[in-house]
Amino acid sequence: MSSPAKKLATYDDVLAAPDHVVAELVAGELHTQPRPAYRHALAGSALGAALFSGYHGPGGQGAGGGWVILTEPELHLSGDVLVPDLAGWRRERMPSVPDAPYSELPPDFCCEVLSPSTARLDRQKKMPLYASHGVGHVWLVDPSAKLLDVFELDGVTYRLLSTHAQDEVVAPPPFEALPLELRRLWSP
Repeated sequence: MSSPAKKLATYDDVLAAPDHVVAELVAGELHTQPRPAYRHALAGSALGAALFSGYHGPGGQGAGGGWVILTEPELHLSGDVLVPDLAGWRRERMPSVPDAPYSELPPDFCCEVLSPSTARLDRQKKMPLYASHGVGHVWLVDPSAKLLDVFELDGVTYRLLSTHAQDEVVAPPPFEALPLELRRLWSP
C-alpha cells in the first residue's frame, strides 16, 4: 500500500508562520528557523554594514560602484521563497529599491551566515537554487569557525574561489574594491 502524497507547502504557509521565525519555501517544503542567535546576527550585521556603506553609498554610488545591498530580503524565485542573510543587486539591474514586500528579480550576490540549524539547507538546497537563477556570487560565512567561503557561478554550479579565516583583510569578488576586515564579523 502506498503512502499518501505529501501536500506541498504554499506561500500561504510562509505567511502563516509565526513572527519569531524565518520561513522559507524550498521545492514545495516549508522550512522555518528561529531568529538568528547573536553570533550569527553580529556576523550578518557587520558584513551588511560594510557592504552597504562601501557600495550602496549616497545616491547608490559608494566607493565600489552602484549596488543595492539588503539584509534578509524575501526572494520569490520560480515558486521558491528564499530569505538570504544578505543580497545585492547591481544598480544597473535594480536602479531603485521597489516598494514591495519581496523581489522576483534574482540578486547578483547572496550571503548566507551559517548556523548549525541552517548550514545543510543553505549548502544543499539553497545554493543550487541560487545557481539555477544565475546568482553570480555566493558567500558562506561561518561565525563559529571564523571562515568566509567565496563561490562564483561556473555554468550551472558554483566553484569555490577562496576561503578566508580569522582576522584576514580580504576583498573577494564581487566586491574587490572594498577591503573587509574579517575580525569585525566575529564575536570576541
